[in-house]
Parts: sequence; C-alpha cells; structure tokens
Amino acid sequence: MLDLAPQLTAWLDEGREVAVATVVSVGGSAPRGPGAALAVDRGGSVIGSVSGGCVEGAVYALCEQVLADGESVLEQFGYSDEDAFATGLTCGGVLDVLVTPVAAAAPLLRSAFDRAAAGVPVALVRVVRGPARLLGRALLVTPDEDPEGTLGGGAALDRTAAAEALAALDAGRTGTVEVSEDGSRCPGGVTLLVESSLPPPRMIVFGAVDFTAALVRVGKFLGYHVTVCDARPVFATRARFPDADEVVVDWPHRYLRTTRTDARTVLCVLTHDARFDVPLLEVALRTPAAFVGAMGSRRTHLDRDRRLREVGLGDDELARLRSPIGLDLGGLTPEETALSIAAEIVATRRGGTGVPLTGAVTPIHRVPVSRTA
Repeated sequence: MLDLAPQLTAWLDEGREVAVATVVSVGGSAPRGPGAALAVDRGGSVIGSVSGGCVEGAVYALCEQVLADGESVLEQFGYSDEDAFATGLTCGGVLDVLVTPVAAAAPLLRSAFDRAAAGVPVALVRVVRGPARLLGRALLVTPDEDPEGTLGGGAALDRTAAAEALAALDAGRTGTVEVSEDGSRCPGGVTLLVESSLPPPRMIVFGAVDFTAALVRVGKFLGYHVTVCDARPVFATRARFPDADEVVVDWPHRYLRTTRTDARTVLCVLTHDARFDVPLLEVALRTPAAFVGAMGSRRTHLDRDRRLREVGLGDDELARLRSPIGLDLGGLTPEETALSIAAEIVATRRGGTGVPLTGAVTPIHRVPVSRTA
C-alpha cells in the first residue's frame, strides 16, 4: 500500500473516501507479492494492482462493498479447475487480500502516506488475521520516533509489532509475522502484515559516455535515484544527462569514498579505462553495494582483474565484480546495452537465472531474495 503513497496522498488532499486492497500473503505462483495494493475511491477511480489482471475485477467490487459498509474484509482468491468462470489466478496461485476503508484510520494512514511519499523510512503494521476487534488496526513505526497508533491488543503486542517493523525496515522487506495476542512471538492467532517503505535505492553510473544516458533512463524506470559521475567537466553535464537526479564532476574513486552506499546500492562502471576503473573498483568492491559491474571486453576484464589483484584485492572481493557487465542479449545500441545491464541487475536482485522461460523448469514467480537491492 505504501507504494501508492503519492497518489493516495493526492486523493486524500481532495477529500476522497478510499478503500485500499492489499495483498497479505501469496501461495504458489502469483504475479504480485505481499504489500501490492489497489485503491478505489467513491467515484470509481482506481490505482494500483494486486495481480496481473486475474482478480482485479473482483477486488474492485470488494473495494466498493467496503466503501459502502465501512468494514474491513479479508478475502482469498484462488484458481478452480472445476469452475472455469470462477474468479481466480490462472497461474495457479492463491492470494489473501485485505480491503480497508482509509477513512477508518485516516490520521494514521495519512501520516504513513505522507512519510512514504516524502521518502522518509517508515513501516506500517496492520492486523490482517486475528480477533475481529483487531482486524485492520494499525501501528506506524519510524526509526527515530515513538510509534503512532495501536493494534488494540495491549502494550506488549504493540512493542512486538514495533520491533518487527524496525527489523523489516532494516532489511527493506514487506511480509507477514505470526504472533500471539499477548505479544509473544510464538504463533498464536494474530497475523501482522509489516509493510516497509524506504527512499529509492541509489544507482551510481561512473563514466559520462554514450551508453550512460540510456542506462540513466532505464535506472529511473526501475525506481533508482540515479547519479552520474565523471572527472571530465566537458562531458559530465546536465544537458547531456537531463534524466539523472545528480551529475557529479569528480574523480570516481574519490567521490565513491565520500558518498553514501548501502546494501541496496548499484554501481555501474562504464568508463572502461584502467586509469579510472582500477582505483574506482578498488573502492567499490569494498563497499556494501548490492551490485558492482564494469563495462569492457573480455580482454579488458582480464587486464583489469590482474591490475586489481596487484593493488591487493582478493578472490572474495573480485568474485563480487560483474564483468563484462550485462546479460548476453546480443544488443548493439546504447539502449540495448542498457537493457542488458538492467536485466543483470534485476536478476541479481531477484535471484533470477537470466535464461529464457521457454522450455525452462525454473519458477516464473519466485519468493523475493530481498527488497534491498
């Protein structure tokens, strides 16, 4: 639901009444994971999605019902071979969807939406299974402030929920937690959905080359905050990279030493010049970045590997390097090259193989490795 924060904030500013359907849990193969949401206002406008289209109509109708009666509803959607016209997921999965009227807890949810829309780290905990009096109750948790709201089960339950929310924020994940109503972590009849929202992860592209502009556009499309860095002011200009969030003129290795990186950061080295690459990768491979890739031919890679070993990098550090960067798509243009780089980033982030789905036996929809990359 927090992924819809900018649109939901705008709707609430206009005084609209809204029902929000959120995927609580997923079984089997399904196109969207926990936290995916669809919202409907009284006028019938809709934003978001909870599936690839299989159950959207039924969820839309459920939202209209919730807007009419003001009560939260938990509904399960699955696929039935016996009834070809039954609502369900044709991919064979099962979705549990919680539909909540926003007006029932507007101040708390509005606070969550405002923070998420502004890029402030925030976690929202809601009761999605349990006693009827708790269903839909919410707790808002941020790293530096006291929690807002209550789940209605007492102080111990709120403390446990807050601790789980902080852990989810630290890992950048969304999912469910089974607890007891007394706050103990033993499964005991209460299921909490913990949704986390973090600022966009960073993509730093080193090298103001012709491939960079295309990669910047793809990075923005994937939701990254994109920085371009190059030591040459004549090339590193806003005019050449209008889609970048930042354009930095500095020696790449010096900039990387001083800027923030974390376990969601993606570093793409497109300079393919040893003068820049070696000191930069020496720093990059010692950061917590989720992905470090470098452009160049296989010959360039072998020379680069030798030089990096000479400056002291070991096997474990060099094993992190994706070089030559990208998946083998046979691309030639900057846009096709950017697509191959982005494909490798997504595969690394989601635990994919990069092989064609045709004829493959690997799952199409996986349990995410994490939401941190």
